[in-house]
Amino acid sequence: MAALPQRRQERIQDLVLALALAAVNVVSLLPYQAQLHPLWLALVLVAAQGIPLIWRRAWPIPVIIVIAAARVAYDQIGFGFAPFPLGPAIAFYTVIDRCSAVWRWISVAFAVAGISISLSAPGHSEPYEAIFQAMIFIAAWVAGTLSRAKRANLAAAQSRADRAEAELDRVVSREAAAERARIARELHDVVAHHVSLMAVQAEAATSLLPDKPAQARRSVEIIGDTARLALTELRRLLGVLRGPSERLETAPSASLGELGGVLDQVRGAGLAVDFEVVGTPGPLAPGVDLTAYRIVQEALTNTIRHAHADRATVTLSYEPGYITVCVADSGPRQDGPPGDGPSRDGPGRDGPGRNGNGSGAITPGSPLAGAGLGLAGIAERVASCGGNLTVGPTPAGGFAVTARLPSL
Repeated sequence: MAALPQRRQERIQDLVLALALAAVNVVSLLPYQAQLHPLWLALVLVAAQGIPLIWRRAWPIPVIIVIAAARVAYDQIGFGFAPFPLGPAIAFYTVIDRCSAVWRWISVAFAVAGISISLSAPGHSEPYEAIFQAMIFIAAWVAGTLSRAKRANLAAAQSRADRAEAELDRVVSREAAAERARIARELHDVVAHHVSLMAVQAEAATSLLPDKPAQARRSVEIIGDTARLALTELRRLLGVLRGPSERLETAPSASLGELGGVLDQVRGAGLAVDFEVVGTPGPLAPGVDLTAYRIVQEALTNTIRHAHADRATVTLSYEPGYITVCVADSGPRQDGPPGDGPSRDGPGRDGPGRNGNGSGAITPGSPLAGAGLGLAGIAERVASCGGNLTVGPTPAGGFAVTARLPSL
């Protein structure tokens, strides 16, 4: 839309230029009208050196041919008192500025020929006239070359800006997709953990009623506390999404320092959890800290939902440059359901994605059994930190999730 007004403005400029130059050429001959015969032809030929400039941008080659023919005819007829060759020079400038290299060289050759023919006519024997016309056309050639170079530079700069803008759009799209993936992981981790605990306590309360009302009431209280914690985390996550910021940060402020609350919740749900720290704790990058926290939370949630185990062990091993997070359970209770049962958002522990020994490394996009987001979410988190994830059965008959993450 912006190019249309610009073209209209250029046509108006060319119209004014053409009419003004034609008027100047005509007026410059009026003092010598008594010496020009026929006068009307002389006026037509000088006017023809200006009026075609109206179309100089649209048809530069036809315009320069018409103007050059009018100028050569004027000189060859021998009228004398010729006006400055501004019309031919402007037409020549337009060809140099707008046309291809072939037409530019052809125009240069015809300009030299036209000047030579005009100077060979009677009354044009003064050397200064040749120098004067040569300087005018050389100046027109330089101006046209500079204008063409400037326009090419502007077009190149615009092209670079368009490419940069397109690349920025692609980067923004990738970042938005990554943000959506992080939001999905956060929502899954927050909701799945707390809802699983509430489901376990609800089942416990149902089995305790009406024989053990005190214990049932305790389960109901845990359900209420867990629901409030879930709402708090959801509000914090949604508040970050809703708040204006230069860079969207979707991760709630969870870290291994708050792991005690998760362990207490799981113990309150009836699963005994041992916690062990190996090595000297060191500083962790915020993303690694959050990933380690979520791995423990999700692995314990899966243990409650699927493993029917009596006990689980959480081990944090610190070593130079790395932290290893391991969550292992003791295996199904003797009074639990027969067989391994569904495990970790999928079928039994020897399902797809394991090696012949029943264990294997998980990578994002691998065909994890089932449609759940538990192991897939953990695998994505570990991969985003540049770590390694291994899941599989333990020698004691349980199941372990082990992630080795770079600390910084």
